[in-house]
Amino acid sequence: MRASGTFSVQHFVPTAVAPDPAIATALPVGLAQMEKAFDGEIAGRAATLFTSAFDQASGVGTYIAMESFEGSVGGRPGAFNFVHSASTSGGERTGEYFAIVPRSGTGELAGITGTGGLAVDADGTHRIWLDYELPL
Repeated sequence: MRASGTFSVQHFVPTAVAPDPAIATALPVGLAQMEKAFDGEIAGRAATLFTSAFDQASGVGTYIAMESFEGSVGGRPGAFNFVHSASTSGGERTGEYFAIVPRSGTGELAGITGTGGLAVDADGTHRIWLDYELPL
């Protein structure tokens, strides 16, 4: 099955955590906590741990995000985790990865498995889609 929706970042809070031992590289490594709100066939909220090696000025870098989602998918309520990552050279996204964490589902989303993706439209709209399966 496929479900899609849009999302917005409600809060983005950088943390003071730094790699230890400190190793100097050409891109700074950072960690942030985010809260997102989702609308559409994927509706609810997520708490996100977001880590990256990224240069704000050039838009070059890579991120990895672990999300704990609570809400509904296709009208079925519950919660689950998903992970995603991508790289950018200042423009297009490459090396994208997205997976629902196995055995992380609760409620009517217990047993959810699958993949998905994220995209940002030219107007700044953030989109998400899931290609998922649920047990019968």
